[in-house]
Amino acid sequence: MTDAVTENAFLGGQLSLVQPKKGYRAGVDPVLLAASVPAKSGQSVLELGCGIGAASFCLAARVPGLQLAAIEIQPRYAELARENAARNGIEIDIFDGDLLALPEPLRQIQFDHVIANPPYFDREASTAAVDLGREVAMGEATPLADWVTTAARRLRQGGYASFIHRTERLPDLLSAMSGLLGSVQVAPLQAREGRASGLVLVRGRKGGRADFRLHAPILMHLGARHEADGESYTPQIRAVLRDGAPLPFETSAKTI
Repeated sequence: MTDAVTENAFLGGQLSLVQPKKGYRAGVDPVLLAASVPAKSGQSVLELGCGIGAASFCLAARVPGLQLAAIEIQPRYAELARENAARNGIEIDIFDGDLLALPEPLRQIQFDHVIANPPYFDREASTAAVDLGREVAMGEATPLADWVTTAARRLRQGGYASFIHRTERLPDLLSAMSGLLGSVQVAPLQAREGRASGLVLVRGRKGGRADFRLHAPILMHLGARHEADGESYTPQIRAVLRDGAPLPFETSAKTI
């Protein structure tokens, strides 16, 4: 991976993150994931596959006083995540390594929350990216079920696992969560009115017993189509992306 990086503002300038100029680059997905996590000050959070740290840092910007840890399999991205933590004054333990062989310090901790933005594409069913960093980040090498299993093992009883993934992988994600995580909730993300959901936010609770809940779609953009230059985010999504606002699965969502 080239050493060339760019400096990008997140949350309306609350965060300044460096990331590779070419390769996998954090966009809105980790920001949406972070906004959906029902974390409270003083709780502990582990991110699996943190990349440059965008999800963890956006969560830290919204919820002060979290105890943060993360693991990243690509050393260069882990290095950038540490640099980003330092530039933004965020305390976090970032480990190099594979989520299938967690470092001993992580195996000794049970977390209140585990979050992940797993690779979206099955390597056997899609064309590999030219850039290795992007290929590792976007092409699934570790089965999705292993991401879920690792998340469940690292949660304390009553803790939450939160994921963002492509809608077509929802059956795989729900199957992997069965028997490991309960009180499962799904919030579809809908790009525009009249369009099918492309992404889903999914949350499960270790030991949860509540019924499965499929929430109404969260609309991302105004209008049925893109008709002019400039952004067209709904006020709710604009507040998430620009102000670091939370993204509840529903307006009157209750903790279960």
